Amino acid sequence: MAKRKMEWAASGTHLRGMPRRVVFMAVGAFAKAVANLLNTTTVHNADTLLRLVRHRPPGVPLLTVSNHMSTLDDPVMWGFKGFPTTDARMARWVLAAEDICFKNAVLSYIFRLGKCIPITRGAGIYQEHMNEALERLSDGEWLHTFPEGKVSQEDGPIRRLKWGTACLINRAPVTPVVLPIVHHGLQEVMPENYFRGRRPLLPLCNKRINIVVGEPIEFNLPKMREMAITTSRDFSLPTLGWPSASPRGLDEAAQRSLYNAISDRIQAVMESLRIFGKKILTP
Repeated sequence: MAKRKMEWAASGTHLRGMPRRVVFMAVGAFAKAVANLLNTTTVHNADTLLRLVRHRPPGVPLLTVSNHMSTLDDPVMWGFKGFPTTDARMARWVLAAEDICFKNAVLSYIFRLGKCIPITRGAGIYQEHMNEALERLSDGEWLHTFPEGKVSQEDGPIRRLKWGTACLINRAPVTPVVLPIVHHGLQEVMPENYFRGRRPLLPLCNKRINIVVGEPIEFNLPKMREMAITTSRDFSLPTLGWPSASPRGLDEAAQRSLYNAISDRIQAVMESLRIFGKKILTP
């Protein structure tokens, strides 16, 4: 088994949870300031997100998915008024790019305290830290992912999604509540090419941040698995050496078909939200 990076720091019992609380108080205050004091944030259907964060049935995980427009999406998208951004107990776990957030020991420690799970781009959907993410879902926790896989600041359609999120949905012992979120405006708060191809040192201000929270996406996974098994019989793709999705027993071809179907469904819903947001939130 591959070693997990600083997993001890991600534990809520590390130093009795004090460092984690300090990080969330500081980062939460920063998110609140950027979202509400420096900029103007509008949220559609925030009540659905708040209800699922606070009042899910015991043991039922929450999986939020969103587009990825800047390196500040998380935490600033949780900084809107009324959201418990500084509460470490309620806070999300999030998949974070190892090459950006875990460059050295200090950053790794801070991001681990912030409930971030390092993901190595290109290492596949069965890398060890994806197993850690699956464990958090198995614990009934809230996990956030950016299924597009990387930042894109183009004002265009939702890009084709990576299969990691779909894999987690399929493998989770209890199917998570999957809540789509689409936002716009953070690409102006933290533009990738601000000066000589670099980001600004500090977030920009006087921008509008629009967030649209959708409704939970329903998945009939037993039926989708059966369909995947049937349709994958015609596949003749080279294998990647994936394990069978125990206890589902899907071979690699069936997994590909299933993850593609789940991802296409999420992408379609997110694109609908993007279009809806442009209609109702554009000044």
